[in-house]
Parts: sequence; structure tokens; C-alpha cells
Amino acid sequence: MASGTQERVETDDSRPTVSLNQTEKSRPEAALDELIAGNRRFTSGRTSSHRRDLALLQQMMEKPEPFAAVLSCADSRVPVEVVFDQTIGQLFVTRVAGNMVTVEIMASLEYAAAVLGTHTILVMGHSRCGAVTAAIQAAQNAQAVPGQISALFPHLEPAVKQAGPDVDATVRANVLLQVARLRESPLLAGMIEGGKLLIAAGYFDLSSGAVTLLDQPQV
Repeated sequence: MASGTQERVETDDSRPTVSLNQTEKSRPEAALDELIAGNRRFTSGRTSSHRRDLALLQQMMEKPEPFAAVLSCADSRVPVEVVFDQTIGQLFVTRVAGNMVTVEIMASLEYAAAVLGTHTILVMGHSRCGAVTAAIQAAQNAQAVPGQISALFPHLEPAVKQAGPDVDATVRANVLLQVARLRESPLLAGMIEGGKLLIAAGYFDLSSGAVTLLDQPQV
């Protein structure tokens, strides 16, 4: 019979498989280093964050403490936690087609930094991005698209004007423009100036699985 109280799942090992200590979590560069190290584990086939069970989730119920935040595209080929070899509770992930900073995304990442204490934000674009491709095609042909898809285009237009019609170049330009947009937030800018936050730009290659940094992160 169903009960209003959820049963707690017990396992032999309830610890996260990958974690940073409190000192490392407070140093923005360490969080970025762990993201890149996790991606190297992913590309080499030596992943270590295999635990994704209910017992691990239950540990995070009282207070989530993600060590990094990632803004990525909603593309199904970009599974953020998998790409960085992380597990439940370690990343604060926001996803939207074209990995662009809308008002809602800005608010979410401000929440991650100011409330949850996340010290690193990575904005990550990826190769063969469908949203960027559609924005380039719309700029070239002014063709109609179904539904509300065209609502994406104004956010991507600056990158298209800067780097189109090359999709990869536009993806990279878009990531850097979105990073710049985040850095315009008075809240985030103040944290950057105080050495409490780092915002970096990344590019995920679907063929190799590798993430590369596009600029020198500001901290």
C-alpha cells in the first residue's frame, strides 16, 4: 500500500563518485579544471561517475551544492553530466536551443551563483548545432519556420552577422557573445570582480567528444 513517506534507499556506498572538497569548491579555477578533467575521462573511456541511483539523489535533498553551472544547447547529443563525467548533484545545468542567455537563463544562473554558491559557469556550444544552422538559413533566405522556432533567431542574430554563414564559426561566436552577456549582469559582474566567480566559454565537438575552452576565463 502506498505511503505518504518516501522510503530511503540504502546502498553499501552512498558517497558521490567524483567530488571536490570545500576548499576546491570555493576556487573557481578548480571547478573548471574538474570539468575539463571529467571530459578527458569521457573521451578516453575512463569515466568514474557511474552512480546515478536514488540513494545518491537522497543525499542532495536538503541542500544542493553543485560545484559548477553549465549553459548548453538542448540538443539530445549534448548530455552535459555524461560529457563531463559527473553525477547527480554536481552540476547546475541550464539548457536551451542555441545555448543563449534569455532573461530566464540569466535568472537561473544568477541563482546558481548567488544562492547555491556555484563559483564557475561554463557556456558551451557544440558542432553541427541545429539552432544556429536554422538561424543562418533564416538570415539567408528569410524562410518561414513552424511554430515559435523563429523566437530563437533574434538571440542568435548577432553571431550570424559576425561569423555566418559558417556554422562552426557562428557557434563559437555565439558562445563568446553569450558569455559577454552573462558578464553584463551586475550581480555576476560583482562576483567576478570579487574573485568569487569565473565565467568561461567552451565548444563541444560531437565527433571527438572533446570540450575545448574558447577564451581565457575571467576571474
